[in-house]
Amino acid sequence: MSNQIKLSITGMSCGHCVANVEKSISTVEGVEKAVVSLEEASATVDGDMAADTLIAAITEAGYNAKELNG
Repeated sequence: MSNQIKLSITGMSCGHCVANVEKSISTVEGVEKAVVSLEEASATVDGDMAADTLIAAITEAGYNAKELNG
């Protein structure tokens, strides 16, 4: 079952940060698509995964995240 999770992300300051967050999200099993926005300090992720798993991956990459739609 595919769902969409929107996350608020703090700690990003440049395009390199966005790339790091995208890379960390892509390692999570079940992720089909991820859009990370520096301007909105957010990520929208489609797939079959849990928000907690995404947050853990982002935190491990050095950023803070919380779910916006849950």
